[in-house]
Amino acid sequence: MAATTHHTAQVYRMKTAEHMCPFGLKTVDLLKRKGYAVDDHTLTSREEIDAFKEQENVDTTPQVYIDNQRIGGYEELREHLGMSVPNAKETTYRPVLAIFAVALLIGLAMSWTTQGTLLTARMPEFAVATAMVLLGLQKLQDIESFSTMFLNYDLLAQRYVPYSYVYPYAETAAGLLMLAGTLIWVAAPLALFVGTVGAVSVFKAVYIDKRELKCACVGGDSNVPLGFVSLTENLMMVAMALWMWVKVAYFGMH
Repeated sequence: MAATTHHTAQVYRMKTAEHMCPFGLKTVDLLKRKGYAVDDHTLTSREEIDAFKEQENVDTTPQVYIDNQRIGGYEELREHLGMSVPNAKETTYRPVLAIFAVALLIGLAMSWTTQGTLLTARMPEFAVATAMVLLGLQKLQDIESFSTMFLNYDLLAQRYVPYSYVYPYAETAAGLLMLAGTLIWVAAPLALFVGTVGAVSVFKAVYIDKRELKCACVGGDSNVPLGFVSLTENLMMVAMALWMWVKVAYFGMH
């Protein structure tokens, strides 16, 4: 539905001393951006809120009315305007792709800071190691939730449950050591081990067993599907570990 400035929308939303409804603010903002003149009615007390709900026979606020027709809340308004409606349960790769993108930018920034140019030999190392640290941090925010989701597909964790608690620390530690360029004899085997086990586990679950699972790569409460991106995370760790070992063997870095 295309809006013009001649349309007026009535919005009833909660705004008390204790709570200002964020969806009410989103609703008013969306209507204004779509060209509506907004008649904003704030409900400032529990009594006023309850009275409105009873009068209009609704369970929630905000409520939007356009041309004397009740549209509903924020999500119903988006649907009415022909916009996509956010779905908290919908699977998406966005969280892990966002981490990869930020890690790449950090890698470029570190390359610029250390060597005065964006593209250097160490830039990929900075980016991959940063991604490992960021992904490890996501898991460490709620390690109990992570371990529960991780146990759905990781082959080693299913045989030895404590590994599901060790994994985030190992990934983070390996990434930090690689960023620092030190103790590679510790970081490389660590990354190679967890990356290899992870890659085999994901490949078996997704491509052999054909299971549809959520990935614990960005924590246990994510909606990232287990698949190619999850496999890529583990293969990056394997590649990074092998490259670091080559550097130690041929260039004496340690």
